Amino acid sequence: MLLPCYLIAPKKEACFSSSPASILAYNGGAVIAMKGKECVAIAADRRFGIQAQTIMCDFQKIYEMGPHLYVSLPGLASDTQTVMERLRFRLNLYELKENRKIHPKTFTAMISNLLYERRFGPYFVEPIVAGLDPVTFEPFICNMDLIGSRNIAEDFVVGGTCTEQLYGMCESLYEPNLGPEDLFETVSQALVNAFDRDAISGWGAVVHIIEKDKVTKRTIKTRMD
Repeated sequence: MLLPCYLIAPKKEACFSSSPASILAYNGGAVIAMKGKECVAIAADRRFGIQAQTIMCDFQKIYEMGPHLYVSLPGLASDTQTVMERLRFRLNLYELKENRKIHPKTFTAMISNLLYERRFGPYFVEPIVAGLDPVTFEPFICNMDLIGSRNIAEDFVVGGTCTEQLYGMCESLYEPNLGPEDLFETVSQALVNAFDRDAISGWGAVVHIIEKDKVTKRTIKTRMD
């Protein structure tokens, strides 16, 4: 007996959202990037799961792409790894050809082009870029949807399965021109309090504070249930 089509595939409008039925929420995850004064932060949770089943709690979600440039790819874990390898390939070609480090805005355009090439069969990732300009050291943050539409923000950007909670916490806690320590505290509190209200993200967090002369990486322990 043939099943009706609505029992075989989810509705089209649900496919690309961050609702529990979305493929973007299949593995869970939460990410924040936030600007400070001559510094920028990017933070992500550490959980990797299959829907409500937790598989591991030390999954890497933030990748270094240069001395002052980091990217996170929340979404479907298999697509995250595929997009990451393709980005490394294109980044290496760029640096060999130009003989210089890539600017964050240029790197953002590179990601956007890669995703838009696959717009009819997209990668299920929503990238977040954070970094400092290699010349002026001006903070830069940006997030995108799964076909590469860019949102370059002046305060913070979020991604993952608990975006409503992340936006609420960031809007409550964010202040302009935060120093590195205050920025770490703000990002940490926003991320931890947001994913405490989400069943498919959490289990600790990693925070990177990117400054002109150094990058500080800190691991946060949280509840593990």
